[in-house]
Amino acid sequence: MRRIEFHNREQETKEIMDILDSEPSLITFVYGPINSGKTELITNLIKNLPKSQKVFYINLRGRLISNYDEFIRVLFDVEHEARYERIKEFLKPVVNVLPESYSGIPIPKDLFLKLFKEKEVEDAFVYIETVLRAFYKNDQNPVLVIDELQVIGDLKIDGFLIYKLFNFFIRLTKELHLAHVFVISSDSLFIERVYSEAMLEGRCRYLLVDDFDRETTTAFLEKNGFTDGEKSLAWEYCGGKPVCLVELINRKFGGRNVKEKCEDALNIRVSQLRDLLDLLGYVKPQVMLENEKYAVEREHVVGILKDFVDRDIVNFEGHRPEKQFMINKNILFLDPKNGKVRPQSKLNLLAIREVMRDAQNWDGSAG
Repeated sequence: MRRIEFHNREQETKEIMDILDSEPSLITFVYGPINSGKTELITNLIKNLPKSQKVFYINLRGRLISNYDEFIRVLFDVEHEARYERIKEFLKPVVNVLPESYSGIPIPKDLFLKLFKEKEVEDAFVYIETVLRAFYKNDQNPVLVIDELQVIGDLKIDGFLIYKLFNFFIRLTKELHLAHVFVISSDSLFIERVYSEAMLEGRCRYLLVDDFDRETTTAFLEKNGFTDGEKSLAWEYCGGKPVCLVELINRKFGGRNVKEKCEDALNIRVSQLRDLLDLLGYVKPQVMLENEKYAVEREHVVGILKDFVDRDIVNFEGHRPEKQFMINKNILFLDPKNGKVRPQSKLNLLAIREVMRDAQNWDGSAG
């Protein structure tokens, strides 16, 4: 089976390594458009860390977490208890035998069942802190990575769980300088909420993992045997979206036509966007803004899309419900650091422009 080599994230890798080489003091939020390579960046970096630096990677992607029980089950790893028998004396017997990267916080089953029964999230945090203290050695702080944290953004346990987690992360980093904490999210509205949280001011940093620029895209495709014409075609349709470029590479190595794949992908996006606009002629979805519901107006959606006919980026303010709706639909991406909105991908931008080209089709009538 062919594997496409991890490619050129030197700047982001250096920034993360600089963080890991310093004393923990801030939470690091890693964000970017969907499929821009955030998780790939972190997992590749984890593979190359010293074996003595323990990493606990917890992936919430695709998890349905609606209550405390489900949250605790995801947070802890009780599947591999046989590896180390029982944790004693602050985990000393197992610190040197667990792998360098661990999925979930290790915990003996009897203690897990106690936490699970008592439903005290603070007890779970105390235990995690104890684990991290045990894994601190040789001036190398353990690393805690939470992928797709927005999954629990609305979960309440005597108040929103997310705020308890933020306070716990602040304790681990800014107060105790015990562990590096990385939070990964492709939900730009979640990051926008985080960015505006007063409790996190001065306690976190933001690392944007964006699509490749043109130079990086060209080098990536050239390394995989693309001709100059194919490289130009790929940039025209996919921009620097890593997942799209990988699809084109697989297509080329499968002996199939790259241009045909590009056109198929664009046609799918155009069809999806037209179907959404048609649907909005019949229904009015609602979005929540500051605990109030607001209807999404089709004419405002069309107006926003028309803005992208001659621009790549627009401001977030104005018609906020409609912009939030399209961000939720992964049509648009919001960068909270500059308050700008842009399509999630080059394909989305091309689809918007094609659908908007014949403006008289969008005069407010359904269908």
